[in-house]
Amino acid sequence: MKKIFFALAAIFCISLTVNAQVEMVKTLPSVNIKTIDGKTFNASDICSGENAGHPIIISFWALWCKNCIKELNAINDVYEDWQDETGVILYAVSIDDAQRNANVKSFANSKGWEYELLLDANQDFKRAMNVGNIPHTFVLNGKGEVVWQHTSYFDGAENELFEAVKQAAKSK
Repeated sequence: MKKIFFALAAIFCISLTVNAQVEMVKTLPSVNIKTIDGKTFNASDICSGENAGHPIIISFWALWCKNCIKELNAINDVYEDWQDETGVILYAVSIDDAQRNANVKSFANSKGWEYELLLDANQDFKRAMNVGNIPHTFVLNGKGEVVWQHTSYFDGAENELFEAVKQAAKSK
């Protein structure tokens, strides 16, 4: 009887975990973060202006996260082609603390990243997007709806990401 109870309890906990992962954020929250130049920027504005109607990638990363840097480097190698094909724009959101934020711009420049850089030192945007582990990458369609997300990185994962971007570009 105990085994059945524990088995049912385990299944219940697993189903809660799966449901929590499926319940992703649908649209961007209204959270103030900073641009790389220190200006206040509302995260919900990512999908407005010249970005409206285009797919958007939002990648949460940190200077200390080796897999984050691998992912952003891999994307950087093909980013220009992705932009030409889909019009995608990538926002790299650093969750480094305020002390390390001073290094983000020079680090990104040394890597040759052409991404839009945002700073989330208090991790308000990270929490609002239900990000636990990084790298955590989101794809938004042209309507600003989150249509895909993943965590972690392995070699070649950028190909799966680009497939999601192409699908998002079709759903304008």
